[in-house]
Amino acid sequence: MKKSDRTRQMIIERSAPIFNSKGVAGTSISDIMEATQLAKGGVYGNFSTKDDILMATFDHIADTLKEKLAGVTAPEPTIRGKFEALFKFYSHYPLNPFVAGGCPILNFGVDADDTHPQLRKRVAKLIAYFQERIEQLVNAGIKRGEFSADWDAERFAIKMFTMLEGATLVSRINNNNKHMKIVVSMLREEIAQHAL
Repeated sequence: MKKSDRTRQMIIERSAPIFNSKGVAGTSISDIMEATQLAKGGVYGNFSTKDDILMATFDHIADTLKEKLAGVTAPEPTIRGKFEALFKFYSHYPLNPFVAGGCPILNFGVDADDTHPQLRKRVAKLIAYFQERIEQLVNAGIKRGEFSADWDAERFAIKMFTMLEGATLVSRINNNNKHMKIVVSMLREEIAQHAL
């Protein structure tokens, strides 16, 4: 990796918790300069605008989250095991996020809702990705004979993703995992109902 690429990556990595914690409007170039120990010219020598940093940072966070969840499920040989690994991860996720500031899907999604169409599209794409992954797990389980063939994979994927994100928000607001644990328990029950 060239020095310029390393510097660019460092800016992205150090900007991630700032954008995720302070939001798009609340994050200033001064915040990024302080976190990176770069002068303004050092920052703008690698990115044209704050928006360019934001987009690169969101893409970095999205890729990291995809890798983290893939790493959680990969060792499990069964589809039910993969779901259980996800539930164990999410049971602790609200109060132990992988990037400071909480769930980036929630944070960036709220930030982008009415003010940043380009970021909104990226958040929507990430949501679709995770819902599709859940749907693929259900369909793989049906194909392997772990789940009943009449289970609506798309419907469950939307339900699971939405419940986990909602429980993440409420758990963070209340500073405890009670809501997440209840949601995970309900999702486990539904999976058990469709298990063969």
